Amino acid sequence: MQTTTKTPYPPQLATEPWGMLAAVDLHDGDRARLADPDTIRRCVPAVIEAIGMRAHGPLRIERFGVGALEGWSALQFIETSSITVHADEMGGRCFVDVFSCRAFDGDVVAEVVRAHFGGTANVTLLQR
Repeated sequence: MQTTTKTPYPPQLATEPWGMLAAVDLHDGDRARLADPDTIRRCVPAVIEAIGMRAHGPLRIERFGVGALEGWSALQFIETSSITVHADEMGGRCFVDVFSCRAFDGDVVAEVVRAHFGGTANVTLLQR
């Protein structure tokens, strides 16, 4: 008996990057802005516009956690994947991840995040 394993993609696509992730770590941010859900509501559409993407559905934003882990988190699907935000006003930090199967400028994401929350933003780019 012969078995055949089918790959869903041509072999070259299985080894090529499919998308990219920009992970923005912001430190020494303005605690009042990090605690303000309206700032997050303004930041996410600004990121989308700055990198030429399009939102898919509504922005979901919630505050949850206990003690030092309480903070705002947001999720926005974009037509090419998603954006997540985790704001830590107690620590003056914010973590924003943008994943897309279409290329974009991660430094632009970092600058938009810094403009909304203050502080210093560092970006790490990954091919996925």
